[in-house]
Amino acid sequence: MKTKQMLLVDDVRAILGAASEHAQNQGWKVVIAVVDEGGHQLGLLRLDGAAPISAEISTNKARTAALGRRESRLYEEMINGGRTAFLSVPLHAMLEGGVPIVVDGEVIGAVGVSGVKSEQDVEIARAGIAALGI
Repeated sequence: MKTKQMLLVDDVRAILGAASEHAQNQGWKVVIAVVDEGGHQLGLLRLDGAAPISAEISTNKARTAALGRRESRLYEEMINGGRTAFLSVPLHAMLEGGVPIVVDGEVIGAVGVSGVKSEQDVEIARAGIAALGI
């Protein structure tokens, strides 16, 4: 039997705290979502002034990264590169901004961010994940 890592409540709080601090330092109004390896929401933080739709988008970006075991941007790149068949995949946010959390080569969850430019969303997600020290 294999033992696997999992995100705990304190991990989720650390991710949300570091990500929100990074976003606020930049003046960015975003929503940050954290999901487990199955794409189930563990935490969500909507910063003041962030658009309500960003709550759905960030959660779905995180879910896409967790279930796909890769950054959500890779799906966007495939679609933009002509593989339009990916539009039929049952994922709702194949957009840049979802980043998997990887420990010992295993995806244990993901962070999704929505509200600013895609590369800034990723920057915020990575700042959150960095708080775990992995």
